[in-house]
Parts: sequence; C-alpha cells; structure tokens
Amino acid sequence: MNKEFLGERRAALEEEFFARQNEQLKRALREQESHDSKREALAEASGVDDAGVLEHLLALDISAETFAALRLVPLVETAWADGRVDDKEREAVLAAARRVAKLKQRGPAHQLLESWLTERPSPRLVETWTEYVAALSATLDEQAREQLRTEIIGAARGVAEAAGGILGVHGTSKAEQAKLDELARAFAE
Repeated sequence: MNKEFLGERRAALEEEFFARQNEQLKRALREQESHDSKREALAEASGVDDAGVLEHLLALDISAETFAALRLVPLVETAWADGRVDDKEREAVLAAARRVAKLKQRGPAHQLLESWLTERPSPRLVETWTEYVAALSATLDEQAREQLRTEIIGAARGVAEAAGGILGVHGTSKAEQAKLDELARAFAE
C-alpha cells in the first residue's frame, strides 16, 4: 500500500468521525435553541421572566400555546375540590375557557383542559401555578393584582356555584370554599 492511499483513507476516516460528531453537536444546538425559543415564547405569553418558574412550566409541557389552559388551573382545581367533577362543573369550566381564555375547541390548550377534567392533574401543577401567580403578582401594582385575583377567583367561584352547593342550594361546599381560599392566597405579596 502506498502512502497516498493511506493518507486518503486517514482523511476520509477523520472526516467521517468529525461529521458524526458535528451532527451530534448540531442536534444538541438545535434542541437547545428549541428549548430557548419555547422559554422565550412562554415568557412573552405569560409575562413572567423568572427563569425558575418558566423552567417549571416547561417541565410540565406548558407552552405558549397551552398557557391559556394554565390560566384555568384554579377553575379545574375548584371543580376537583370534592374529589370529582360533575357535569355542571365541567360545563362551567368549559364555558369559562371559551369566555375568559378564548380557548378554541380542538386546540392543544382545549385538549389539555379536557384531560384535566377527566383525570385530576398532579399536585405539582397547582404548585407551579402558585409559583407563577406569586412571580406575576410581584410585578403588578396593588390594583392590577387585585383585578387579576378578582377575575380568576371569581371565575373559580362560578365553577363552585355551578354544582349547586350543599343539597343543590346555591353556594359552595366547604371543600370548594377551602380551595378558593387557598388559591386566593397565591395572590398575596
């Protein structure tokens, strides 16, 4: 074998090695850019710039597209307060989704909301929601924070009242009221 042939083979081997390594690096870079762009879109959609809260949201597969459903977590939690979601509560949550969050049927946020009404979400979701509200509340003045709290807790109260309270009498059950109180505390400074 001559030196020229070995040199060509060596060069081809090195090129193949670095091409594979470069492809792995390119893939890792694309994944990082995708993660960064998702985080930026979520920050823009939510108004949150706390990196820890954004990472929690991303870990739960919350994207800018599904952020609207996150806004409805208090409604879902209130519906589940007594351990199950009845038809009236379900309809109240879905109506609020259409009205308050402008959720479109068949979109990813609507599908996520439907799954939350079928199977109770993990407690981690409420923890993340609480962190989000605390971070957001810290950026708002008192009037804006109260307006947001009134809007969100008011919608959640509507879900609680949809079930008819105790024995069908208008109002909320003790479990629902406890959940509403817990959710409202998230807005405190």
